[in-house]
Amino acid sequence: MRALPLTLLLALSTAWAAPVRVEFWHAMGGVQGTVQAYARDFNASQTAYEIVPVSQGNYRELLPKLQAALRSGSAPALVQLEFTQFPALASAGQLTDLSGRVDDLPDALRGDIYPAVWKTGQLGGCTYGLPWNVSVPVLMYNAGLLKKAGLSAPDTWTQLEGASRALATGGRRPLVAAADAWTFEANVLSRGGTLTSGDRPRLDSPDAVDALTQLARMSAAGQAQPRTLNEATRAAFDFARGQNVFVLASVANWTDARKLPFFNLGIAPFPCEKEGACTVPLGGATLTVPKGTPAAEQAGAVAFWQYLMQPARLADWVKTTAYVPPRRAAAPLLDDWYAKNPQIRAAHAQIARAVPRPTTPEYAAWTALIEDAITQATTGKLGAKAALDAAQTRAER
Repeated sequence: MRALPLTLLLALSTAWAAPVRVEFWHAMGGVQGTVQAYARDFNASQTAYEIVPVSQGNYRELLPKLQAALRSGSAPALVQLEFTQFPALASAGQLTDLSGRVDDLPDALRGDIYPAVWKTGQLGGCTYGLPWNVSVPVLMYNAGLLKKAGLSAPDTWTQLEGASRALATGGRRPLVAAADAWTFEANVLSRGGTLTSGDRPRLDSPDAVDALTQLARMSAAGQAQPRTLNEATRAAFDFARGQNVFVLASVANWTDARKLPFFNLGIAPFPCEKEGACTVPLGGATLTVPKGTPAAEQAGAVAFWQYLMQPARLADWVKTTAYVPPRRAAAPLLDDWYAKNPQIRAAHAQIARAVPRPTTPEYAAWTALIEDAITQATTGKLGAKAALDAAQTRAER
């Protein structure tokens, strides 16, 4: 029998080679079936790569698992990291610089992504993360109670305090004053302020003090209910039964909040306090590649991301999750959905005035200090300025 030519053997070897396995750790537990379906469709569309999604809890649960995997040399090829999580890992040299790979992206894709969204994965002029799930902060409210009281959704923090004062009857505490760094950051930005200056903390900036002073004042007056993030389930229950009327949240919380019984959910853009300066901080996560990931797996990770960014797939993702579409080309495919959900259209329109979260590597640690200060002030243990001054001192150490 004649031996097969070397070129044919090589071709057959390539054809029979198993696809490159790309393990993908994510924090989308609530829609993990959708993520699995996207991976399955991608795997069926080509033969070079096999995406293997693994749900790892929420963002805060995923991070320590990744850190342990990095120490043991068993990190996955693709990881979803919340915006404030990736800078510390990138600055420590634990993430792959993807700049060379994104430089080769088609202009039709790269140029179509909102500039602020693209910046969410950048640090020091390098690209470490690729955008996918992007959110903006919103004000959710009990539309039935507002209508009964003859009130409309507040546009400013001043109006929100006034509405809460009017609705604070029968033991009702209208506003949920959550100890959440992201919505507090949005509160400060809505006043034209900031919580950072370059790489330095400004946790006790005048606008931050004003924001927390208002939350503390409303809490003391019975117009706001202090809550920690660990009390989310209790807060949802109180919101559903009308004990609370206003909740500051991510637009992506709409898909679950609208399922709450007993009331009609309303949603509005985040309250603005200083006209002309009402930026909002982007929320969500970026897709990163841990350092040391083989080149073939890196290529597979980027190929899968490009697949996720196809306009039709993004439109399906937005309809499923209520996240903001990160690129413009998806918007026309959402017209019918927006027509049925005009409040979501208005919430998503905030992308035009959105900015990335601070990328200072230490900022993730500072958010814990901010949340502690919110709790201290809204529960009356410290004054707003004293609580933020203490947070600033700790951040500067």
